[in-house]
Order: sequence, then C-alpha cells, then structure tokens
Amino acid sequence: MAEKKKIAFLVDTEGIEQVELTDPWAHVEKAGGVPRLLAPKLGRVRGFNHLTPADSFSVDVTYADASADDYDGAVIPGGVANADFLRMDEDAVELVKALVEASKPIAAICHGPWLLVEAGVVRGKMLTSFPSLQTDIRNAGGDWADQEVRVCDMNGWTLVTSRTPDDLPEFNREALKAFGLE
Repeated sequence: MAEKKKIAFLVDTEGIEQVELTDPWAHVEKAGGVPRLLAPKLGRVRGFNHLTPADSFSVDVTYADASADDYDGAVIPGGVANADFLRMDEDAVELVKALVEASKPIAAICHGPWLLVEAGVVRGKMLTSFPSLQTDIRNAGGDWADQEVRVCDMNGWTLVTSRTPDDLPEFNREALKAFGLE
C-alpha cells in the first residue's frame, strides 16, 4: 500500500482564521491525506472567527523540528495576526524556502501569502491574496490578481493562492490537485 501524503499546515500560535485551517484540513483528510499542524512551539494554537477567539488545536511538530522532506505539500491559512507573526518566525521562513527548493506544492489563502513574500519566493509569479497584500506581493516581485483562486506552475513548483474564506471551495479543489489528492 502506498504511503499517505502528509500535508503540513503552517500556523502561528494565535490569530489563525479558523475556517481557513479546518476546511482545507477536512478536505485533505477526506481525500486520504494526512494533515499535520506545524507551529513555533508544541502545545495548542488558537483559531479565530475573524476577530473572535474560537477553538484551539494541538500542534504536531515545531518548525525547528520540521523538514521539507517529511511533507508532500503545505497549506498556509490566513488570519492577519497569524500571518504577521508567522512571517517573523525564522524557522517557518526557512521551511517555506526548503519546501519550494524541493518543489513541494504550497497553498496559501487570505493573509497566508505574507509568509511567501518573507521567504522571497513570489518573484515572477502570479498570485492572489486578501487585497491588502497586493502591494507587498508586487514589491516582492510578484504579480497580483483579484481572482477566487490562482494556480502558478513554474519550474516544477506549484503555488495555489486564494483571497478569502469565500473562495475556499475553489482553493480546496486546486490545492488537492496540486497535492495529488484529487
């Protein structure tokens, strides 16, 4: 039997837009994949429904202990605070760079692309995000489009991006394709 695909979900400890974590997570599980929650430290992380605290989730692996070799792809949920803290985490940034170097697909939604900007991996790529990130993406050498979902395949690496929770159906569909879980 083939080994199940492991998908890393990259979050910080607070401010995760909960539906952008739980909805793709459920789709990965339903498609036969194994989602794993990565964060700066072990323990629990807090989801939010926009600005309202919601559920907490157990962390599987810290960024310091993670290796791109252990995963078949990654999801970066949004949440303004989540993405802002996450892009300042050196280990998370290094993991994203390693995932890209290993040509592992990454799916980022809403404010999640901030981590991609920080990792320096958007140059020459077309992506979407929450509209407030478009200047950051352009300043990092990327192109921005106001679309439900963008799939960018360049040099053997696939990037899937979406704007908001409203785009989750399209985001999940394209992320599963990129992960080979369709």
